[in-house]
Amino acid sequence: MSGAGDRINIFPSRMAMAIMKARLKGAQKGHSLLKKKADALTMRFRAILKKIIETKVLMGDVMKEASFSLAEAKFTSGDINHMVLQNVNKAQLKVRSKKDNVAGVLLPVFEGYQDGSDSYELTGLSRGGQQIDRLKKNYARAIQLLVELASLQTAFVTLDEVIKITNRRVNAIEHVIIPRIERTLAYITSELDEREREEFYRLKKIQEKKRKIKEVTEARLAAFKASNEFKEPASLLAEERDEDLLFN
Repeated sequence: MSGAGDRINIFPSRMAMAIMKARLKGAQKGHSLLKKKADALTMRFRAILKKIIETKVLMGDVMKEASFSLAEAKFTSGDINHMVLQNVNKAQLKVRSKKDNVAGVLLPVFEGYQDGSDSYELTGLSRGGQQIDRLKKNYARAIQLLVELASLQTAFVTLDEVIKITNRRVNAIEHVIIPRIERTLAYITSELDEREREEFYRLKKIQEKKRKIKEVTEARLAAFKASNEFKEPASLLAEERDEDLLFN
């Protein structure tokens, strides 16, 4: 049959029609849920994109201010690299990761926190202490923004991949699976209708043949009755009185 490749290869029957209707309903429900998921992910994606743009703009201002603070500290205190290296024992600003669930998608979220006290709070106490303190605060703020930006960009990339996959699934269900099931249902319906028409035609032919046989039989019976050889058969239900028999 032409177009058989565009539908599911299945034997047309009432049971097959019920199965295809159930599959169509499930496909439509899945399409609706995936569409809602894609919309929710797209909304979050746009919000993250807007937040990334704002953070990058703010990051430029913060880094500019931090660089200016570094120049001020170097101008006031001279080279402070050796002082910083002498006072730093371990990292104070650390990053931890957690998960954020968005429509079933786990997005990594990075969070910066301070571990321990300031190990070089006395750096620059002799001179330039105020500029060094401002320098530390500016760069600490820059690091926090970098961590936030890294979290946003990681979530952005993750959402981008998931949205592409979800949209491909939505398009596959909408343009491939559902039309294929609908074509299969149309094929089953047409085959069942054709069978019903054939059955109706067959019954009409049988009734016509029976009518002709009945007419021929009645015509033969009428001709036989019209002949002299015909005698009406006795009825078993008719009351007939037999003659009495006398015995000597």
